[in-house]
Formats: sequence, C-alpha cells, structure tokens
Amino acid sequence: MPLTRRTLIAGTAAASVAAHIDRAAAETPAAGTATPGIYRYKIGSYELTALYDGIWYRPIGDSFIRNARFAEVERALDLAFMPHDKLATPFTTLIVNTGKKLVLLDTGTGGQIAPSAGVLRDNIAAADIDPKAVDQIVISHFHPDHINGIKDKDNALIFPNAEIMVPEPEWAFWMDDGNLNAAAADLKLTFLNQRRIFADIAKQVTRFQSGKEVAPGIETLPAPGHTPGHTVFAIHSGEQSLLVLSDTAQHPAVFARHPDWQAAFDIDGAAAVATRKRIFDRAAADRMLVTGYHFPFPACGHLIKTASGYEHVPVEWQPNL
Repeated sequence: MPLTRRTLIAGTAAASVAAHIDRAAAETPAAGTATPGIYRYKIGSYELTALYDGIWYRPIGDSFIRNARFAEVERALDLAFMPHDKLATPFTTLIVNTGKKLVLLDTGTGGQIAPSAGVLRDNIAAADIDPKAVDQIVISHFHPDHINGIKDKDNALIFPNAEIMVPEPEWAFWMDDGNLNAAAADLKLTFLNQRRIFADIAKQVTRFQSGKEVAPGIETLPAPGHTPGHTVFAIHSGEQSLLVLSDTAQHPAVFARHPDWQAAFDIDGAAAVATRKRIFDRAAADRMLVTGYHFPFPACGHLIKTASGYEHVPVEWQPNL
C-alpha cells in the first residue's frame, strides 16, 4: 500500500489507541483479595450460613499416618493436587438460624493458628450478622481451631451474649490435671490452651451429653476417636436433614478416600476409623447432605460409598435460597 497522508494519520491514531489501552490495562492494580467467604443454604425452614475462617497448610511428614507407608500418602496427595509436605486444612464454621435462635457450631481459629486463617469475624460482618446476636455456641471438641474463636487475642469474648455448650466427655478429659501431667509435650500445649479459653468462664459453660438435642432440631451424636468427646451434629427441619461431620475426616481427598487411615492427630486412631465409617455409611446410605469442618469451602455436599472408601461430591453453588 502506498504511504499517503491519510494512511499515516490512521496509523498514528491506531497506535495511540493501542498505547492507551495497554497503558490502562497495565495501570489497573490487582485486587489482592477475594470476595467474603459466605455461603447460605436452607435445611427445611432453617437458614444456614457457612463462614470461612481461612486455611492452614499443616506440615506433615512420614509419621502423619500411623498405619500407612508415606509413599501411599504421597500418592493420595498427588491425586489431590497437594504438596507432599503439607495438608491443606480449611476451616468452615456454621451458623444455624432456627427462626428463634442463632446457633454457632464451633468458633474457628480466632486468628491464633496461622497467618492464613482468622477471617471469621470479617466474614460474619460481611454476612450482616452481629456477634452480639449469637444466642448459642455449641462446640464439637476442644482442639484450638474449634474453640479459639470464643475469645480474641486479648482474651475478650467475641460472642459476649452466647451460651457456650460443650460435650461433657470432652470437658472431663481435657480439664483433668492428671491427663495434663501425663500428656506428651506437644499435647500439653493443647491442654494449656483449653485452660486459657475456659478457666475464667467455666461457670458460663454448659456441658451436654451427646445423643440429645442442644437446640430444637440440632441433635448431638457421639463420635469419639479424634478426641474422647468428639461430637457431630444432625440438623433436622421439616423433611430435610444435614449431617455436620466436625472432624470425622480432615481433607476428604485424603481421609474420605482412605477411611482406614489413622492420623497422628487422632487420640485413638482405631476409634476414629470406626467412627468415620459409621458416620459416613449413614450419610451415604441416607443420601444426606453433609458439611465437613475441614472440607473445601463451602464445605457441603454428599458422600458416595465406593469400593475402597468414599467420594465427596460438592453441592452446586446456589445464588438463591
């Protein structure tokens, strides 16, 4: 094409527009954050709000699983697209709005476990829930990632008006001085953490026996092994039910697919395996909706029984309840 004044002007204009577009794109800063971790769904007339508290990449090694070679564990981690030296451990708490009460099941890490966790309070605010409006806290067990969110780092109650309910066998085990004195050094830290959380509010804590309702439609089920008083929850409303798995399994890509594996953090590995199979068999047979505290957010879905274990099938994200 011969170079003319018209083609020269057109070329210059096009180059100017392209430069402007490139410059505009280059000057758009990255957001650096995602949207709040909130997911709402319904069980009968109850509205449930799953609240993300972040994630911890738990360091692991060849002693992580007591009854499996680490090469097998590495293979499972490969299939789940996870590194061999860390277990992805998300934290998802659940608020149940029964229409008369706001009930919080477990309280998250309180920002006291890992720098990548501790966003529960931000997500509660984003969900337009006032912590002062929470009527009841029900704890599944006393590991720090479930109870530390009762208090902030300055020891102040985060949910000041909530009745705190804990499993009686859990309280009996962890608050026993004999068990504290006999514990290994790393487990002693867990005992001391529980005393930090509960010692000055012991009179405000209600203890329950698993197997009973703690609120209308919220049933507690004994699930020992992970800890002596470990508890799961069955939420019933109308014709619908949800099984809250607590810590019967950590990441499902590892522990649902390999239900016989005994994790080093389970106090009684054999009992934890028996509990896992019993609870998972019920969920799969009854086609129940389930939510797992350490399942990938929003942590709810279904369990399918396979020839060797179970497979977790996440729910589809629903924009409308």
